[in-house]
Amino acid sequence: MLRPHRVYNVVPSLPASLAALEPLSRNLWWSWNPDAIELFLRLDRDLWEQYRHNPIRLLGAVRQERLEHLAQDDGFIAHLERVWAAFQAYVDNKDTWYANHCRSENLSVAYFSAEFGITECVPNYSGGLGILSGDHLKSASDLGLPLVGVGLLYQQGYFRQYLNVDGWQQESYPINDFYTMPMSLVQGEDGVPIHIQVDYPGRAVTAQVWLVEVGRISLYLLDTNISENSADDRGITSQLYGGYDDMRIQQEIMLGIGGIRTLWAMGMEPNVFHMNEGHSSFLALERVRRLIQEKGLDFEAARLATRAGNVFTTHTPVPAGIDLFPPNMMDQYFSYYWSQLGLDRQAFLYLGQRGNTGGDRFSMAVLALELADHVNGVSKIHSQVARDMWKVLWPQTPKREVSISAITNGVHAPSWVSHDMGDLYLRYLGPGWRERPWDKSVWLRVDSIPDAELWRTHERRRERLVSTARGRLVDQLVSKGASTQEIGDARDALDPEVLTIGFARRFATYKRATLLFRDPERLARILNDPERPVQIIFAGKAHPHDNPGKELIRQIVHYSRQPEFQGHVVFIENYDMNLARYLLQGVDIWLNTPRSGLEASGTSGMKAAMNGALNCSAYDGWWCEGYSNGAGWSIGRGEKYDDPNYGDEVEARALYDILEKDVVPRFYSRGHDGLPHNWISMMKSSIGSIAPQFSSHRMVEQYCSEMYEPAFERHHQLVENDYQVVKELASWVGKIKAHWGELSVVSVESSADDSMSVGEDIEIKTTIRLGALDPKDIQVLVYHGIVDETGTLGDYEIADMDGVCEVDGSQCAYRGTISNHHSGRHGYTVCLRPHHPEYGEVSLPGYVLWSD
Repeated sequence: MLRPHRVYNVVPSLPASLAALEPLSRNLWWSWNPDAIELFLRLDRDLWEQYRHNPIRLLGAVRQERLEHLAQDDGFIAHLERVWAAFQAYVDNKDTWYANHCRSENLSVAYFSAEFGITECVPNYSGGLGILSGDHLKSASDLGLPLVGVGLLYQQGYFRQYLNVDGWQQESYPINDFYTMPMSLVQGEDGVPIHIQVDYPGRAVTAQVWLVEVGRISLYLLDTNISENSADDRGITSQLYGGYDDMRIQQEIMLGIGGIRTLWAMGMEPNVFHMNEGHSSFLALERVRRLIQEKGLDFEAARLATRAGNVFTTHTPVPAGIDLFPPNMMDQYFSYYWSQLGLDRQAFLYLGQRGNTGGDRFSMAVLALELADHVNGVSKIHSQVARDMWKVLWPQTPKREVSISAITNGVHAPSWVSHDMGDLYLRYLGPGWRERPWDKSVWLRVDSIPDAELWRTHERRRERLVSTARGRLVDQLVSKGASTQEIGDARDALDPEVLTIGFARRFATYKRATLLFRDPERLARILNDPERPVQIIFAGKAHPHDNPGKELIRQIVHYSRQPEFQGHVVFIENYDMNLARYLLQGVDIWLNTPRSGLEASGTSGMKAAMNGALNCSAYDGWWCEGYSNGAGWSIGRGEKYDDPNYGDEVEARALYDILEKDVVPRFYSRGHDGLPHNWISMMKSSIGSIAPQFSSHRMVEQYCSEMYEPAFERHHQLVENDYQVVKELASWVGKIKAHWGELSVVSVESSADDSMSVGEDIEIKTTIRLGALDPKDIQVLVYHGIVDETGTLGDYEIADMDGVCEVDGSQCAYRGTISNHHSGRHGYTVCLRPHHPEYGEVSLPGYVLWSD
C-alpha cells in the first residue's frame, strides 16, 4: 500500500470578489436559506446534484475559469453580496427571541445526541431521532438560544440502501471524507488539533473534535479514527448504530464521557445538559465524578447537584429501542470507574437496574431517569405511555404524578417547506411564516391564498416528485442490469396528475408498512379505477439487523411487480433527506399506520402538512394532537387489540373505507374551473392548524421555559456558597432515607358524614408518628375526589394539610379542609412525602407513605 510522505489540504482558489463563498459554504445556515442554495446552484447545477448538495466539494470541483468568469458577473456578485449580508445580519443579530423572552442570563445548554440530521451532505443520521436533533439546533439558532450540540462523527455514517433482484435490502458503507465536508477540525490556540482521552479496558482512547457550524450554534463531533488509536479503537466512530452491544457501549462511553470532556477541554462550562435519548447517559456519571474529584462532595451531594441540571428526553415506547448492557460488560468497562464515584459494584449497577425493567441488564434509560430531574416524552400520548412504562421507578406514586412531562416534537419549517410553497406563503402570509412559524395568527392567513394558486403550486411539486421518482427507479434498474423493457416501463411509471400516497419511514414491524396490502384485490381495485386512479410511493430503510423489517420491504417490492400494481406502486431505494423533501413536498396523502401506543411522536407528517399534503394516520403519536375533522383522516381512535392480527384486519378495512368513501372521491371532485375546492379547503385547514402547533420553534421555546430555565435555576440554587447548599441538602436526604421507616399514620379523622352536600367543606385531621423526623421534613397531603367503579380515586384533587399542632414529642397532628364540587360517591386518603423547608420538593422516588 502506497502511503504519502506528507498529507496536506488543497482549498479552492477563489477570486477576491468571491471570497465570501468560503465562509458561507462552511455554515449550514445555507441549508435552510433558499437564496443561499440558489447561489450555489448558479455555480454549477450538475455538480451540486452530483456532490449531494455539498458546497465544499462544489467549490473544489468548479473549474477555475468558471470562477474567474463569475467574479466578473455583476448579477452573480450582487446575488453573493445579498446572501452574505443576510448571513451576517443573521449571526450578528442580538435582538432574538431568547434575548427578549428568557429570564436566565447565564444559561448555557449542552445538547447531546447520537445523531444529527442537518443536511444530506453531512450524513450523520439514520432517521427521525437525528432529523429531530438537527431541527432542534436550527430552531435554537433562529431563536438565539445559548446552546451547543455534542455528538459523534461517523466515518461511514449510516448505510446506503440498495435492493437485490429479490427486493432484499443490502447495505453499503461509503467512507466519508470529512475534509471535503462543511466542517472543520477544532484546534487549540497553538494550532494543534484538540484531543481528549477516555479510559477503556486496558488503554486510553483518543478522539479529535470537528466543528459543524449551524447558524449561531456550534455542533462538536468526536472522531476516534486517528493514528494514536489501535485499528479497533479507530472503528469506535466508524458506523452509526453499527455492531452489537460491545461496539454500542464503546460508542456511548465516547459520546457521554468523551463528549463532556470535550466541552471542558475547550473551556466550556454548560450548566444544563440535555440527553436526547439514553445514548449519552454516561455524561451524567461523568458530571458526578468530576464534582466528587474536584469539590470533595460525596456521591449523594454530587448526584443532587448535577441531576438538577440534567434534562432527559425519552423517544421510544418500544423496549427494543432501549439500550441494555449485561452486568459483565458493565464490569468490563466500569470496574475502575465506580470507585471514583464512591460506590461499590452493587450500588453502581443499581443506577441502571432499579425497577428491574431490563432484568439484570443495565438500562441507559433507567440511568438517565435516575440522574435527571427534568424528563419528558415527545408527545402527550407518549408521555402517558412513558409514565406507564417507568412507573415502577416511582413506587407508590399515582401514574399521573410520575415525573415525565410532555413536549411534543416539532419540525423546522424553513428547512422542509418547498421553495415553491415558501414563495407562496411569503406572498400571502408575509415573512412571519419563517420568522415566527409558531405564531397562529400568521397561519390563519392561509385562507387568503387563492385556491388556484395553492393547487397549481402543489401540482408543480407533485410533478417534480414523479419526475424524481422515475429517475431514481431507472437508476435502480440500471444498477441491477434490468432489461430495456423494464427500464422503459420505469420511465413511464406513476402519473403526475394522479392522487399520490406517500409512505416513507423506518421499516420496523410495528409501523405496518404492508397494512395497505391486507386485501390485495380490494387495493388493486382502488388503484386501478379508470376514472379515479391512485398511486403509492414507498421508501425507507430497515435496521441492518432487522430481518423482519427487511422482509416488509421485500414484500412491497414483489407486490409492485405484479401486473395489477405495476406502475401504481413503487419502492424507491436509499431514503435520505433529499428524497424525503421531494416526497413530503409532492404527495397528496401522507400515510402512517403504526400499531397504537408504539409511535412516540413522528414528525414526517408534520412536514408533509406544512407543504399541503393531508395526513391519513393511525391515531397515535403526534396525530392524537394534530388530528381534527376536516384537516385529515384518522384510522381508528387508538383502540388496543389483544389479537394484533385482528387489529390489523379491522384497521386495514377502515383504511380502505377512508380511501374509497372520502379520500378518492374528494380528490377527484372538481368544480367548473377544474379545481378540487373541497380538497383545497382541507389543505388550508390542515396547514393553518398543524404548521404553528408543530413548529420546532414552539418545541424549543417549550424546552427553554419548561426544562432549561428551571434546570438552570435549580442547579444555580444548589451550587451556591461553593456547594455548601447541596452538602446540607444531601445531609437532609440521608436523614430522610435513614428514618423514613419510622414514619407512620396513627389516625385520620374528618367531619364527613355518610351524605354530604356539594360545596360543603370537610375538615380532616391526621396524626403522624414522626420518629426521628421533624414536622418540617414532611408534606402532608389529602387526595380526594370521585371514587370510580374499581373503588379507587380516579379524577382526584390534592390539598395541603398545613395546619400543624404538636400532640406530644413523637407525634404531630395536621389539619386541612377539602370541598366536593360534584355529586356522587367521594373519598379521600392521606399521603406523606418528604419536603425540605427551604428547597421544597426533592425528588426521592419511593419515599411516599399512604394512610390505610
